[in-house]
Amino acid sequence: MALLITDQCINCDMCDPECPNTAITFGAEIYEIDPDLCTECEGFYDKPTCVAVCPIDCIIPDPEHVETPEQLTAKFIKLHG
Repeated sequence: MALLITDQCINCDMCDPECPNTAITFGAEIYEIDPDLCTECEGFYDKPTCVAVCPIDCIIPDPEHVETPEQLTAKFIKLHG
């Protein structure tokens, strides 16, 4: 599944540069993750780097974008060849 940044985000700028898919951008008030670009770092790292660097743990699985590891791998291949 894609990840979601909750409204607890403090805009610390830690997550954005960590995303290898450029799925994280600054939204109207807080950072947001584009579910079409988020692969939970599948194909790059063992675990999502944005989650690892978030100082307040406000990045969670997005319940509206549930994906299997196979679907995440397919998305990675589509994005990066």
